[in-house]
Amino acid sequence: MQSDMPFSSVEERIRSWAIELGFSAVGFSGTGLNEAGGRLAAWLEKGFHGEMHYMAKHAELRVSPDALHQGTVCVISVAMNYLACDPLDAWKMLDDPEQAYVSRYALGRDYHKVLRGRLKALAERIGNELGADCRVFTDSAPVMEVEFAKNAGIGWRGKHTLLLDRSQGSFFFLGEIYTNLSLTPDEPVESHCGKCEKCIDVCPTRAIVEPYVLDARRCISYLTIEHPGSIPVEFRKAIGNRIYGCDDCQLVCPWNKFAKLTHEPDFCVRNGLDAAKLVALFSWTEGEFDSRLEGSAIRRIGHERWLRNIAIALGNSDSSESVIKSLESNRCNKSSLVREHVQWALSQHLK
Repeated sequence: MQSDMPFSSVEERIRSWAIELGFSAVGFSGTGLNEAGGRLAAWLEKGFHGEMHYMAKHAELRVSPDALHQGTVCVISVAMNYLACDPLDAWKMLDDPEQAYVSRYALGRDYHKVLRGRLKALAERIGNELGADCRVFTDSAPVMEVEFAKNAGIGWRGKHTLLLDRSQGSFFFLGEIYTNLSLTPDEPVESHCGKCEKCIDVCPTRAIVEPYVLDARRCISYLTIEHPGSIPVEFRKAIGNRIYGCDDCQLVCPWNKFAKLTHEPDFCVRNGLDAAKLVALFSWTEGEFDSRLEGSAIRRIGHERWLRNIAIALGNSDSSESVIKSLESNRCNKSSLVREHVQWALSQHLK
């Protein structure tokens, strides 16, 4: 049963519930995506999605919320901060070839689990108190989350393609609720990137081919997480010590001086991954990998890709007895993928 409350009151109520659940921002938008569908089609046509075949397979659902969840007339977008440590420390890690760099979003518990639980609680409350039909999404379905969040006034799309907010930078997750509840849309905010192109200039592999366009095939996050096979040799040196993801375009962004540390315990650093040594992580057996990273987003890539990524980082590390010994320990690994990358890494030290 629909509430008799004025729409403005309904929206303020939903905002209040969202903040109570730990979200840092909430906004409302319609289901129209304006020119976003055309940009997506052009991006896919150029093959910029690489081997993320699901991007093309479900492209039509991305631009048609009603087709994904029948009856959807409004999208509720939320944001949640995830930064658990001073971003300045990230540069120190990147400058230390013995350490392993893990993208800041993956240092704690898998965000899918955290956000989904909070979104489901919010959706249930909306359903129970406002009689609305809702479905939640946390990067788990074909949803153009940045576009909807932009339309909902949570921020603007930066030239690195991520969402930016003047008060909290870009170190936050996004989630959505598709609903049949008619809500007054928020006004989008204007871009505040100006002429700045620091994110483009800093990218180690030149993956941001032009403002607002990312060639995922060149992106270190894609290569170390989504890409299933051999990492192209041309990108291996540029990967440096990044073993899971890359934050350079965010770290260099001037707006992230306003980034806020999270108050969410689930996003606190686990397994000492904010100060871990490459040699130590490379020694983890598959059983150790699975047990130590239980509940972590990193576990999704599997032990084989974990070793592949660390092998490249060890190849980029300073030559030492411990590094070479560590690589030699996996020279006969059962995986041909791991063996190939170990051999490349050893070749960097045994020239």
